[in-house]
Amino acid sequence: MRKYRFILFIVIGLICEMGCSGDSDSFQEEKPEGEKKEVVDPNFHIYLCFGQSNMGGAGEIEIEDRTVDERFQVMSACDSDPISLHRQPGSWYKAVPPLCSGDSKLSMIDYFGRTLVKKYSDIKVGVIVVAIGGARLDAFDKQGFREYYRQTDSWQKEQIDNYGGSPYARLVKMGQKAQQSGVIKGILFHQGESGGKTDNWPKEVEKIYNDLLVDLNLKSESVPLLVGELLYQDQGGICWGMNDIIATLPNVIENAHVISAEGCTGQDNFHFTSVGYRKLGIRYGEKMIELNNKNLSN
Repeated sequence: MRKYRFILFIVIGLICEMGCSGDSDSFQEEKPEGEKKEVVDPNFHIYLCFGQSNMGGAGEIEIEDRTVDERFQVMSACDSDPISLHRQPGSWYKAVPPLCSGDSKLSMIDYFGRTLVKKYSDIKVGVIVVAIGGARLDAFDKQGFREYYRQTDSWQKEQIDNYGGSPYARLVKMGQKAQQSGVIKGILFHQGESGGKTDNWPKEVEKIYNDLLVDLNLKSESVPLLVGELLYQDQGGICWGMNDIIATLPNVIENAHVISAEGCTGQDNFHFTSVGYRKLGIRYGEKMIELNNKNLSN
C-alpha cells in the first residue's frame, strides 16, 4: 500500500511540475509591447545608399538644411551613431543631416529624399546610408571585403568596423530590418574616385547590385540603380575621366541610370560643395520620379 502511495505522490508531483512549467513558458512567450511585429506600409518607400565620402557627405550643413519634413526618415546603420547622433542602428529617425554618421556632413541623399516627399504627399521616404571614405569598390563586395580589410589602412579599417566589419552585410541587415516596415524602391550609389578607372568596374558594380537583389529578395525591374557622376573637370575634379566608365553602366545593368554632375560645384578635387550636393540630390530625386511615372504608365 505504501508503495502505491509513493508512486501516486510522484505522479502528482510530476503533474504539478508540468503545469507550473507550462505557465512559466507561456509567460515568457509574451512579448513586450515594443517588440510586436511591424506592419509593412506600401507607402513607405525605402532606398539603400552606399559609396564613398561623397555618399557620406562633405558639405557644410547650413540653416536651410535643418528643416526636414517628418515624412523623410533615416535608419541609422553606423555603430558610432549612438554616441555622436543619439541614434540606435536599426531605428528610424527624422532625416536631419548628417544622415550617414557623426563624422559626415551634407550629401546628395539629403535632397534626394526632400525632392520625393515634396513631390508625393501620400508617401514616406526612408534612406539607409553606408559610406566609407576613400574606399575601393572591393570594400562593398560580399566576399572581397575580407581581403580589402586585411590590406587597407587603419583609418579605413576604423570606418569599416563601424559597420560591423562588413559594409555589405550591414547594408543587407538594415535593409531586411527596413523591409519589416516598408518597401525597398531603389538603390543609390556614388563611387569611383578610388580604384575605379578599370574596364571591369561596371561588372564589379553589377555583382554587388545582383547580390543585394538576391539577399533582399528584390526584382531588378522594380529596383533601379541610380549612379551619380563624379566632380567635373571644370569644377576642379581630378577623377572626371571616370565619368566615361560610369556612362557605360546601363549597358551592363539594364535598370541602371546615370545622374549627371554637370554644373555641381566642388570644394576640392573630390568633393562637392553644399550647393553641389543639393543640385545632385535633386537630380537623383527627379530621376526616381521619372522612373515612377514610367512604371505607372506601363
